[in-house]
Amino acid sequence: MEPVTLTTDRLLLRAVGPRDTDVVYSAAQDPEIQRWTTIPSPYLLEHAQSFTEQLVPEGWENGSMFTFGVFLPELPEGELVGMLAITMRSLGVGEVGFWATKEHRGNGYITEATVAVSRWAFTRLSVDRVEWRAEVGNKGSRAVAEHAGFTIEGTLRSAINNKGVRRDCWVGSLLPSDLGLPSTAPYLPTQP
Repeated sequence: MEPVTLTTDRLLLRAVGPRDTDVVYSAAQDPEIQRWTTIPSPYLLEHAQSFTEQLVPEGWENGSMFTFGVFLPELPEGELVGMLAITMRSLGVGEVGFWATKEHRGNGYITEATVAVSRWAFTRLSVDRVEWRAEVGNKGSRAVAEHAGFTIEGTLRSAINNKGVRRDCWVGSLLPSDLGLPSTAPYLPTQP
């Protein structure tokens, strides 16, 4: 699939490429991003190059991962405020992952981007469930998920491997019906 560009009231969401390597590298130096995500630590320039020149384009090309840089478009070159991806996990299920730059946390940008990209996945990728996972304790990520409408489903023991250490994680989901959209497959919720 060719990369797509999405817009919201405040944001421009587009695939990152080689022209974004330096800004991705700079943003990923933030200790909080390195702590709570599975990106390499230390994060080197060659990691950013591999991400923008190989991982992102290959994910779009083979339909395995749809990565968007989250930008503020009112600035001439746009300012990176975060990164967001939907990784395909199984038939009809994608997992959202994201991070925000230190300067732009708490402004609702990643929540806004998460809703927009989830809506796109539901309507363009035949996804019927977007999952969110974050290491227990990552309160910022959980706040984004909750504000985006995800239902927190519980804690999975030893479900994330972050830099060689198994960690417990929270898990949540967003369904098309949560955004007023139809599912591509029928859904029969469990009755109490």
